[in-house]
Amino acid sequence: MIYEDEYVTCFLDHDPFNEGHTLILPKQHSLDVDELDEETANAIMKASILLSKALKHLYQPDGITINQNGGVFNELTHYHMHVVPRYKGQWFGDFYTEEAVGEVDVRELERVRGRMVEVIEEIIK
Repeated sequence: MIYEDEYVTCFLDHDPFNEGHTLILPKQHSLDVDELDEETANAIMKASILLSKALKHLYQPDGITINQNGGVFNELTHYHMHVVPRYKGQWFGDFYTEEAVGEVDVRELERVRGRMVEVIEEIIK
């Protein structure tokens, strides 16, 4: 986990598109965005802003993609939002390719998590 408040929990994607790819999940179960209550929806957006600031600080991406997939396209069967640093030459459709990027080293995820937590704590101060 890299960030948590009363409404949301944020953690790294186990199969990241790019280093720092983070998920925001509400604590209250919802499948789709239209099922979120106002407080939870606001908390998700606030978390996306916080994560975007941290990702920009750590990785200097050319942009941040924030998205969610609803209905049958939500493979977790729980609403979640992706916050992904992206770079020139990475097209939006690349995010949805089925190509495997290889094994993700758990130690590498832990290193990224530590850096993200450190930057988020600095931003919140």
